[in-house]
Amino acid sequence: MVDTPTVSVIIPTRNSSEFIERCIQSILNQTYPNVEIIVVDRYSSDNTVKLSQQFDSVKVIQAEAEPTSIDLGRPSGQMNIGIKNSIGKYVYRVDSDFIVEPDVISEAIFLCESKGHKGVLIHNTSDSSAGYWAKVRKLERDCYVDDYDHVAVRFVLKELLIKIKGFDSSSGFEDYDLHNRILNESASIGRINSTEIHLGEPKSLKDVVVKHVYYGSIMSRYIDKHPEKWKVQINPIRLAYLRHWRDFLNDPIVTIGFPLYQFVRYSSALFGYLSSKL
Repeated sequence: MVDTPTVSVIIPTRNSSEFIERCIQSILNQTYPNVEIIVVDRYSSDNTVKLSQQFDSVKVIQAEAEPTSIDLGRPSGQMNIGIKNSIGKYVYRVDSDFIVEPDVISEAIFLCESKGHKGVLIHNTSDSSAGYWAKVRKLERDCYVDDYDHVAVRFVLKELLIKIKGFDSSSGFEDYDLHNRILNESASIGRINSTEIHLGEPKSLKDVVVKHVYYGSIMSRYIDKHPEKWKVQINPIRLAYLRHWRDFLNDPIVTIGFPLYQFVRYSSALFGYLSSKL
């Protein structure tokens, strides 16, 4: 019989009122019984805190400071605050614009408690209802359903997180960075069938440009820290696309937008990267 240890779900927020209620409700709807929900807010100017506090079982914590030049507003510091204040045996990071299917946590716990895994990969897909570019993004994301090069562990044994000193705000891409450091510990990682759904998809190419110029501006820190890993993880040429070539035949209209999306995405990131260097 599998034990039912507490899982601490940590949700970093910043002006997240558009999606936070749906996010929290999806955690409350989990089939797994022992879940702690912690919202760590970073000085939202909208109704994020108020909307979070309407759920009696949710613990809301205010981050200690505004973002510094080091973390550039990334949620790493918020995650570390949540980990410090959590009681769970496992920590599950859920971004505020995600919803998770009801069996995500129960499947993850089963793998960890019965198979001895210290982390679990959870496939995240896109909410295609957000528009055309969200459909293009979903096509890309779903190529990673069986991929191990372009994913990051978000459900982790807390003991392991403490051992590797949590999230690194200075790393640039904290998801990939954490994943790499977990692999460096030779920790066993499992994979479940249930998925996460990303609601905050780009509604226009302008959204894609703004997002990836920012990513490009912090890319050098990640490249410096992971001089070998980045060549695979940030590379636009991905074997996952070849493995799922049939998916590109299902909707030709969406497939037509895929190369344009990728061009805009990587050229924007390159611009951000070069600008940061200059």
